[in-house]
Amino acid sequence: MTTTVSARAFNQDVSAAKRAADTGPVLITDRGEPAYVLLSIAEYRAMRTPRSLLSTLQADDDIEFDSVVSRELPRPAEL
Repeated sequence: MTTTVSARAFNQDVSAAKRAADTGPVLITDRGEPAYVLLSIAEYRAMRTPRSLLSTLQADDDIEFDSVVSRELPRPAEL
């Protein structure tokens, strides 16, 4: 769950942002636009750990994929 705070709110209450980072990323905005992300050290280290291609392919992440089946017949090759 991502928490969003403004830069002003972050500067006024850093402790609250740190507590929120324990449950997920904290998105810090500057003038309404995303500028920074605050993460717990555990989450940061997990992101920085190199993953092999095999482990990435074996991941159990739910990836939404809408397959598209073409109903058109292939054209004959023009040689």
